[in-house]
Amino acid sequence: MRPELARLQRIEQHLLGPVPAAEAPAWQLAQLLDPELAADAQAQQQLYRGLQLAGRQQLRRELQAIHHQLYGPASAGWLRGAVGGLRALLRRGLRR
Repeated sequence: MRPELARLQRIEQHLLGPVPAAEAPAWQLAQLLDPELAADAQAQQQLYRGLQLAGRQQLRRELQAIHHQLYGPASAGWLRGAVGGLRALLRRGLRR
């Protein structure tokens, strides 16, 4: 494996996966001794946060579209029409 990919894999393991407690001090020491590793880890963490935020925003837009489709103005008009029709039927039924 290329060194860059191995480095990224190591960073991802520490950011995403459960890290054994015994490895945490070694990771902290590696970041202290290699400022580029610390910067890369911080950049990767910011990237993950950005992706998570983008995913949440996309989900929110999709849910809003579904809500609008179900309860938006077009569905409200349909509902009003149906209720009006039921009222008319009930009025005719009560008059008989």
